[in-house]
Amino acid sequence: MLDRIRASIPALPPAEQRVAKLVLLDPRSFTSLPVSELADRAHVSKPTVVRFCRSVGYDGLTDFKRKLAGSVNEGVPFVHRSVDEDDKPGDIIVKVIDNAVSALLKYRNDAANHAFERAIGALAEAGQSSHRIEFYGVGNSGIVAQDAQHKFFRLGVNTTAVSDGHVQVMSATMLKPGDCAVIISNSGHSRDLVAVAEIARKKGATTIVITASGSPLAQLGQAHNQILLAVDHPEDYDRYSPMVSRLLHLVVIDILTTAVALRMPGELRPMLQEIKKNLRAKRYMRAD
Repeated sequence: MLDRIRASIPALPPAEQRVAKLVLLDPRSFTSLPVSELADRAHVSKPTVVRFCRSVGYDGLTDFKRKLAGSVNEGVPFVHRSVDEDDKPGDIIVKVIDNAVSALLKYRNDAANHAFERAIGALAEAGQSSHRIEFYGVGNSGIVAQDAQHKFFRLGVNTTAVSDGHVQVMSATMLKPGDCAVIISNSGHSRDLVAVAEIARKKGATTIVITASGSPLAQLGQAHNQILLAVDHPEDYDRYSPMVSRLLHLVVIDILTTAVALRMPGELRPMLQEIKKNLRAKRYMRAD
């Protein structure tokens, strides 16, 4: 909701722009203050506050406040940022899905195309020249690394997923120029992964870092011959289970897999077709 308000500012009249900026400055206070005080703080009339709410797609101030309160609440700590303790199953379905869709659409608009182009090029070159592609992650990010390895090994490339910190160190130490290390982290503060990224860099491998911008790991991803695929989201990794972050990381892996597959040699597609054919043989036959 705040992203939508921010995007609508250029199209609003100057007075309504001041109301929008007041909302963005302190959305929680906006939900509780009376219209007279909101008007005073924005230096507009009370009808202007109501007109702003309608301009951005709501029925009025009451409807706007109610939905804004639901958008900026703190959720249930250590469970999910978008739900409330007393939510019914139907409410949870809508909130969890809306939260995920909103994060995905925001990432679509924010993703840096040039960084993806560099990452896709490095991975495709490594795959075509039989160099190694290693995926590193710990905890929940280790599961994403396993998903990445599962997708990439079907492309016929030399790939492994490693989630144990000691094995990551050994694996990174054996990397060479032309190899790729894909390092996945929600917070970007994992000591193990920061250390592994540094080892991979010193060995001359290309590191592709999927993490939050501004984190220690992201800073390594901005060094020479390194690639940062920044993934930012509203989840506080100290307060909530990683849900949206996991979905965003999986989407990044899907983008990389799809683009690399399109750049691989022509004989790849017949092999993928044969894999699908052989997998069908493992299914239960349907009764006629």
